[in-house]
Amino acid sequence: MPDQDAKTFVGIDIGGTKSAVVLMTEDGRLVSREQFATEKGKDRWRNTADTMIRLIRRMTEKRSVEAIGVSCGGPLDSRRGRILSPPNLQGWDDVPIVELFENEFGLPAFLENDANAGALAEWKFGAGKGTRNMVFLTFGTGLGAGLILDGRLYAGTNDLGGEAGHIRLEKDGPIGYHKRGSFEGFCSGKGLAQMMTAELLCLAEEEGREPVLERYKEPSRVTGQDVVEWAKAGDGRALAVVRKSGTYLGKGLAVLIDILNPQVVVVGGMGVRLGDLLFEPARAVIREEAIPAANAVCRIVPAALGESTGDFAALCVALEGLKRGGAIKST
Repeated sequence: MPDQDAKTFVGIDIGGTKSAVVLMTEDGRLVSREQFATEKGKDRWRNTADTMIRLIRRMTEKRSVEAIGVSCGGPLDSRRGRILSPPNLQGWDDVPIVELFENEFGLPAFLENDANAGALAEWKFGAGKGTRNMVFLTFGTGLGAGLILDGRLYAGTNDLGGEAGHIRLEKDGPIGYHKRGSFEGFCSGKGLAQMMTAELLCLAEEEGREPVLERYKEPSRVTGQDVVEWAKAGDGRALAVVRKSGTYLGKGLAVLIDILNPQVVVVGGMGVRLGDLLFEPARAVIREEAIPAANAVCRIVPAALGESTGDFAALCVALEGLKRGGAIKST
């Protein structure tokens, strides 16, 4: 059991599909965790926020808390504590999430892009520990990058540093970040689903709809997780989709490696679930396209925190906020 005297923090991980509220100690020990579906649509964020508030009250009933950290996909304004219409959170428009929690609980609260938060987590607790230059890719519902440069988080001028998912890798292709052929289009859960759906629609034209449904499912209902499971089971079409995604992962990373010269690239989400099925084609492309000396000092690895990356990320937002001298922004 965690030490009752250890400083405790609330972490909130807001994802495009699911969200979680965690209670953790500053050294990363989990006290309590609850996960639930993220509601989307006009003003539906209020329902999700109400769920979070209810869970926080229950978790902290017998425990004092230092601060609240919120990790969420961007774009957002971390300085003002507002979520600004992320593409994977329809209806979450100019949400004053920090003000909401600070007013509700009287605690300092902090907001950070999920990729930046994930970078902090892997840097402090995971695969990037001990490095000074690291790139973290979310590779979940979408694709974002968090950058640790010269031993500190780089967020950019207005929190848009690391939006690698918006880079166009091809003129056409799966859609991600509202752009066809983007890095996110090829390298995200949504992108995997789009590419697999295209494969199944072609197959249905060749063999008929019923044979496709017997072996797979309705193409319009395919998810990224379906592709992961089919690929790991050895399905040839799913493996081809994963190899294609891995190839474009390599193309995108070659650009980042050449520009940023990191010691390690840590890939969360699908990188954890697919491992070398994804990384082998990526590494092959990087060997061909990246500057050899930059590639020689850079490792491509799955997130060490695995499926817990989001929990640690939210904790690190609170820790980093207090480290920077954060206080309650609104009362």
